[in-house]
Amino acid sequence: MTRRFIFILAGIGILAILIRLTIPFNAGKDHFPELLPRQGVVGTVDELNFLTEKYMQLIGDLKLHPDHTDNWLTLAELYMQEARISGEHGHYYPAALEMIRRAGDLDQMKVPDRYRAMLDEASVLMSLHRFQAALDAGLQAVNLNPYDAAIYGVLVDANVELGHYADAVAMADKMVSIRPDMRSYSRISYLREIHGDVDGAIAAMKLAVAAGYPGQEQTEWARYQLGSLLQRYGQTEEARQTYEETLVMRTNYPFALAALGNLAIEQGDENAGEVKLKEAIAILPEISFYVSLAELYQKQNRNEEALALTKTIHEMLKDDERTGHMMNLEKAYILETLDHNQKQAWQVLQQEYQRRPENIEVNKHLVQLAMAMEDRAAGEKYWQGATRTASKDPDLVQMAEWLGDKR
Repeated sequence: MTRRFIFILAGIGILAILIRLTIPFNAGKDHFPELLPRQGVVGTVDELNFLTEKYMQLIGDLKLHPDHTDNWLTLAELYMQEARISGEHGHYYPAALEMIRRAGDLDQMKVPDRYRAMLDEASVLMSLHRFQAALDAGLQAVNLNPYDAAIYGVLVDANVELGHYADAVAMADKMVSIRPDMRSYSRISYLREIHGDVDGAIAAMKLAVAAGYPGQEQTEWARYQLGSLLQRYGQTEEARQTYEETLVMRTNYPFALAALGNLAIEQGDENAGEVKLKEAIAILPEISFYVSLAELYQKQNRNEEALALTKTIHEMLKDDERTGHMMNLEKAYILETLDHNQKQAWQVLQQEYQRRPENIEVNKHLVQLAMAMEDRAAGEKYWQGATRTASKDPDLVQMAEWLGDKR
């Protein structure tokens, strides 16, 4: 794929009610959402064994001691981790929210537990692309503990997605001052990139990788992001080496496999690209992998295969949306590129614009679609919003030429 998909209530009680209304829970006393078999082999056997043993240990304790708040939250965090690794978001994010709810009444918790529950909830809301709700929860959490770097990570991410870039920078400065580590450096990298400092963004992401433990999912995610950054700005050979190093450090890491597949297609080796994308899909049910493969099938006029895959992609989108995941950017891209339905794609993008009109990615996608529809007036309407941070995103160059912008 050529485009990136990057994503105040009065009190936490209202936020909890909102979540419970929109995401289904199984509230049975002895019910614990299961660990699903992973679709493919990723990571090490020791890592999976540790995760499984920890899961069984937590469930055993909670059946005997349901008042152990700490273990409810640890189980929630285990589900959050597995959502990230397995891609089974529709199963694990509702499971995590259920465990947070069952940890107890926030008002009755000790302050450290209350803070942790609110941080976990805000993190899940971010993953579900519910950015305003995540920001609201994060602001309440930071009042309980302004000295933990993790909550500033949520506040950086939420402010970025809402287009509040000055606030995001301020939160990133606090985060890195508390804990200069992989999580803070990676956020510094993204903020530098969207403000046009590409070299600084690459340097910060290299610091993020160096600060992590090689082979851990978080570290290899950062290394993959470094490769994506390098590829986006034309350093394709170094990007390839970075993806390949990721696979050395973490066997069969699907994002690196898919990235190598997309890079091969970009450079004209469609057969190799298809193989890599299929390898990634066999490991992780990530929508973007399926979209890349469907785009390739359309390019090759393999229409029946493309249609079948597009149907699967829409089913995956519906499943994510059913469990509370906001997927407007992804849906609009699919409607435009795979369904060739520009009108409906525009409607979906407008819905996302109403949610976060200041976000540069939302505005950029609107300009791109306007360009595809040859509607210059519509493109001009959103151009300022797409370029307000002085980003050097290569996608903007083509749009600037189309609009005749000489900046």
